[in-house]
Amino acid sequence: MSEYGAPSTQGSLGRVICILSGASRGFGRSLALQLCSRFLPGSEMLLLSRSQDAMRWLAGELGQSCPGVSVHWETADLSTQEGIARAGTAAKELQGHQTADRLFIINNAGSLGDVSKLFVEFTDPSEVNKYLFFNVSSALCLTSSLLKTFPARPGLQRVVVNVSSLAALQPFKSWSLYCTGKAARDMMFRVLAEEDTDLRVLNYAPGPLDTDMHKLARTETGDHELRMRMIELKTDGKLIDCKDSAMKMVEILQADSYQSGAHVDFADEDE
Repeated sequence: MSEYGAPSTQGSLGRVICILSGASRGFGRSLALQLCSRFLPGSEMLLLSRSQDAMRWLAGELGQSCPGVSVHWETADLSTQEGIARAGTAAKELQGHQTADRLFIINNAGSLGDVSKLFVEFTDPSEVNKYLFFNVSSALCLTSSLLKTFPARPGLQRVVVNVSSLAALQPFKSWSLYCTGKAARDMMFRVLAEEDTDLRVLNYAPGPLDTDMHKLARTETGDHELRMRMIELKTDGKLIDCKDSAMKMVEILQADSYQSGAHVDFADEDE
């Protein structure tokens, strides 16, 4: 399937309302392109990011490749309460709730944090709190507000996706903030799946992606052994193209056979 393919009924996800955070670049951008190509005309997509110019450009691309989908965007810094409120307000302006087949809330926004420090070097609570607010608290509060904005109704499948990581399950030296944030988000969304069994909740780990975040990891990681492993992934050509991982996530959503709340990795074998 082409990254810029037009929507069709074959393999479509139906008529969808989709809210995607961290949409302007990297995995989020690839997700927007892959998802939009599977939406039927009449669908709506809301892109959230801090980068106004990148979103405007992406919205233009989506408008050309998927003319039947109404694409909106909002500049929202989700590391602030104001940004979360702006995102929630923009979502309320979407019009298609009563006719949509599916609602997708995709939490992709996140950051690596300061990976140059070991555990014992984090002595400033404000630094830790700032990281956790953006990477955990904002995802919780934004998702909660969106679920209230788009309540359950017959004929609407509501799907919440958390873009996760192997770091949610496995500790990595000098990545204490990142591992903590990812583990907390996985558990947070697992709790949501237990509380509301009508929701479909997916924790998707896209694998080691060839992105700016990985470039930061292989240059700034404080643990020498881990930094060398990151460099080897790049030099050996083992990083995953964002498009390929986004395609797999869309296929998982299409198949709809995962256990709600499950952690699914790009490397997992297909069922």
